[in-house]
Amino acid sequence: MSSTAEPPPRIVLAKLGLDGHDRGIKVVARMLRDAGMEVIYLGLRQTTDSIVAAVEQEDADAIGLSMHNAGHLTLGPAMLAALDEAGLDVPLIIGGIVPDDDRPILDAGGVAAVLGPGASAEEVVATVRAAIDTA
Repeated sequence: MSSTAEPPPRIVLAKLGLDGHDRGIKVVARMLRDAGMEVIYLGLRQTTDSIVAAVEQEDADAIGLSMHNAGHLTLGPAMLAALDEAGLDVPLIIGGIVPDDDRPILDAGGVAAVLGPGASAEEVVATVRAAIDTA
């Protein structure tokens, strides 16, 4: 048996801010676990500092934020700034309710990907893997 197998990708999932809708992110966590990824779900009401600390402690390969509170144009850039300040180059993926007109703004700001409601498990897994592979 070979010992050269790579460890599974590790992704931190969190709800940033006061958004309390967490059913979708729990479904995404299950999708990613079923695909062989290690998921660290931080839960509700996280701060950028708590997410950065988790990424550092868990040596995460990506961050997934679930946003259903229309805060993506404020909280997404705040998360990217916190990662930059900490010197972390970890792709940020935003999932949730994001209007199509806002996606180019997030892309230009450095968000690795945006996933909307109804994304299939295959799409979620492929998007996370692509974000990690291109980081």
